[in-house]
Amino acid sequence: MATNLKSYLRNRKSPNEGKTQNSKTQFLSLLIVVLVFLPVNSNQDYHHDWKTIVKWVCHQAPYPIRCVSSMAFNPAYRKPTLDILSTVAVQVSLQGAQNARDFAASLHNHTMDEKERAAWQDCVELFKDSVYRLNMNTINNDEAPIWLSTALANREACLNGFRDFNLTATSTIAALMSTTTLNLSEMLSNSLSMYSLSTWSLTNRHLLSTKDQQNGDLYSHYGSATEEEFPQWLGATERNLLQSSSLAAQANVVVAKDGSGNYRTIGEAVNAAPQQSSKRYVIYIKAGLYKENIDIPSQKTNLMFIGEGRDKTVVTGSKSVADGVTTFKTATVGVSGDGFIARDMTFENTAGPEKHQAVALRIGSDRSVVHRCSIKGYQDTLYVFSFCQFYSEVDIYGTVDFIFGYAAVVIQNSNIIARRPLDHQGNTITAHGRSDPNERSGISIHNCRISAAPDLQRVKGSINTYLGRPWGKYARVVVMQSVVGDLIAPAGWSEFEGNLAPSTLYYGEYMNSGAGAATSGRVNWPGYHVITSASEASKFTVGQFISGDGWIPATGVRYTSGLK
Repeated sequence: MATNLKSYLRNRKSPNEGKTQNSKTQFLSLLIVVLVFLPVNSNQDYHHDWKTIVKWVCHQAPYPIRCVSSMAFNPAYRKPTLDILSTVAVQVSLQGAQNARDFAASLHNHTMDEKERAAWQDCVELFKDSVYRLNMNTINNDEAPIWLSTALANREACLNGFRDFNLTATSTIAALMSTTTLNLSEMLSNSLSMYSLSTWSLTNRHLLSTKDQQNGDLYSHYGSATEEEFPQWLGATERNLLQSSSLAAQANVVVAKDGSGNYRTIGEAVNAAPQQSSKRYVIYIKAGLYKENIDIPSQKTNLMFIGEGRDKTVVTGSKSVADGVTTFKTATVGVSGDGFIARDMTFENTAGPEKHQAVALRIGSDRSVVHRCSIKGYQDTLYVFSFCQFYSEVDIYGTVDFIFGYAAVVIQNSNIIARRPLDHQGNTITAHGRSDPNERSGISIHNCRISAAPDLQRVKGSINTYLGRPWGKYARVVVMQSVVGDLIAPAGWSEFEGNLAPSTLYYGEYMNSGAGAATSGRVNWPGYHVITSASEASKFTVGQFISGDGWIPATGVRYTSGLK
């Protein structure tokens, strides 16, 4: 049969001839046959067979020329298995990320003005993170699509630094980074397409117990939850911690401005925390106003911030793009270390609306949870940068694009509060930046309240406020079972700059209530959906959109896994 298969492969028609809607299924079936029956040996025919398979697979990729050129002659792989093509694609992406990192670093001595250098420094940092993340794929191949999506987000953030300062058309550095990142972006998109053709599923990361999956809801309360009510993957030590009424006593370190703790600043406590910790490291932060900018790098994993209450424990900063800082670096608190948890505190950026982009909290932490916190700013308040995130019982304040980013995120049981923008501005609550159809990302707002802050309430009739605008070609945002106030304009959704409202986006509303929830006057875009099916809406719940991706909030918070 192998000989006949080789003959078939040599004489087959182009895969572009006679494509149908089920071509993906046909392709996958053929690929399985090819990989199962192709002989595994080192004879002279093998390299030809490998190149033939790669060409066939690459015809399904979004960038077939780049796919063939990067994979067909890869010398590290000679024995095909069912997952070998995806593995090769990730390795090619890793090589691309390494090349981008090294090229960016090589520009260190190039002449740059202050703003160019700020944007360039973001690129160096973000490409290093991409290499770090893609290298982790060698540990757990099931995580590859998550790492690939994050690398795409890093690429976009690199370019956004130059866009912040309107440098894309004038800066040599910006042009060089754009070319380099385009090559990397095509590799990453091709790799994601390989996984979309495989049997990889978000449920590979699903760690709820069978009991939790059947019941749908997980009811956990501080001080009253039983052990079995917590997520199964949460260790006994963490469960005891979450049940404790004396968290400060059990914390690893205490931060207090008055000197009564281990450290006076949050930054000092973060710097002293262990790297690559597999155990929860708890930083208890006493009430006070902490004026500092904090960066939690990728190596600082499983950190937990516990404050003494929102608006009691407050960390505040005022960096902004208007001050010559990239959006990425304006964050008062920026988190890259996986497993981050925060509860009972406030994150804010006080730059004000006149300073434009000014982030209060930026999270690029996988399986991160923010609970019972306030996040306050104006433009670009909450940067849900990448990975999987959950927000519960939070208050989020802002004006333009104040929940934005590339992550897969669910915001549940929370208050989303629009403030008064500048006189010439309108408000947009979300701006999701999904650039590839195979990225596992989107923003789901479930069982929340969307309202106007007092300063906007007074003038809401003269200011348009929208649920969102697309920051990427495949932007995905759903608002469901929420109370939508009368501040929302009848159209509901806004185009982005340049009249961008691509047909490839996905915006949805499901069973909302309130004066601003009527959908009769909404936009008539092909990508806008008034969702009427519970099964369709369920795709964006914690159970399917977040928990199905392999992580459950570790804060002991009561949450709803499915629809209300």
